[in-house]
Amino acid sequence: MPRAVVCRELGPPERLRLETFASAPLAPGQVRVAIRAAGINFPDILMAAGEYQLKPPLPFTPGVEAAGDVVEVNEAPGVAVGDRVIVKMRHGAYSDEAVAAASQLVRLPSTFDYAEGATFLAGHGTAYHALIDRGRLEPGEVLLVHGAGGGVGLAAVEIGKVLGATVIATASSDEKLAIAKARGADHLIRYDQEPFRDAVKRITDGQGADVVFDPVGGEVFENSMRCINWGARLLVIGFTGGIGLAKTNLLMIKGASVLGVRAGEAVRRNPALGEVRIKALTQWAEAGTIRPNVSHRLPLEDYAKAMRLLIDRKAIGRVALTMG
Repeated sequence: MPRAVVCRELGPPERLRLETFASAPLAPGQVRVAIRAAGINFPDILMAAGEYQLKPPLPFTPGVEAAGDVVEVNEAPGVAVGDRVIVKMRHGAYSDEAVAAASQLVRLPSTFDYAEGATFLAGHGTAYHALIDRGRLEPGEVLLVHGAGGGVGLAAVEIGKVLGATVIATASSDEKLAIAKARGADHLIRYDQEPFRDAVKRITDGQGADVVFDPVGGEVFENSMRCINWGARLLVIGFTGGIGLAKTNLLMIKGASVLGVRAGEAVRRNPALGEVRIKALTQWAEAGTIRPNVSHRLPLEDYAKAMRLLIDRKAIGRVALTMG
C-alpha cells in the first residue's frame, strides 16, 4: 500500500506520522502520479505547526511540490501514462502517490532528475515572481540577495544573473557562499565577518543596492534599508529571522518601495502570470541556465530529519525526500 506522511496534530515535524493508505479511484479529469521525490519547503514546516496562512483541516499530508511518473489517467487530455512530471500542490506531496488534475502538472525538464524537479518550481517560481513581476529588476542593476545559501536565495542568484544584474550574495558560511558564487554571484558577504550594510556600500561605491531580495526579515530587513540606492525595491520573501519594521523616513529619503511577494497567491488571482512564469523557467532549465542545488536527499521515512535540515539551516539550497 502507498505511504504518506500525515499531520494529525499540529506541532513540530516529530509529531507527524508515516501511514499507509488505500489508493482512491480517479474521477474524470484526474491522473495518478507515482511520486519519486518531494521537495521540503518552509511552508510545509509552518503548515504542520499551524503557523502558515493556509490551514488545511486535519488530518493532512504536507508538501507543496513533487515529481514522478504518471501511472493512470482518467479522461485528462494532454497527459499520458509514462509522462515524467512535476506536481504543484497546496499540500500532499510527502507521499508515494498523488491524485492531481492535469492543470497541476508540468513536464519535468529533460536536464533534471526527480529530486531536482521536486525542488524547482516553488523556489525558482518565487524568485521569478519577486524579481520580474514585483521587483522589475533591470540589466545592470545591483541585486542584494540575503540567505543566498538557501533554496529560494540561490534561485534568486541564478535568475538575477539571467536578467543581467550584478548580484551581491550574503550567507552565514564560506560553504554556502561558494555555492552562490558557482551559481553566478559577483560579490560575496559573510554576515558574521563584516556588517553587510557596510560591505554593500563598499562594493557599490556608496550607491547601495537597487533591489533587495530578503527571505530573512528581522534585523536583516531593517539594515537593508540603510544600504539601498535611490528608487530601490525591497522584496519581502519571508521572515525566517523575525518580523522586520519598515522605517518610513528611510524609505521616503530614498524614494524606495517595500513589496510583499506571494508567488502562489499571485497565480491563483491571475493564472496568466503562472503560464508565463513556468514557460520561462522551463526554457531556462532546458538550456542548463538554472538548476536547483539539492544538498540532501533522504528517504520518505526520514521526513522529520529532512525538515530539521531546513529548520537548523544545515541545507545548502534544497532538501528532497525520495521514494522507491
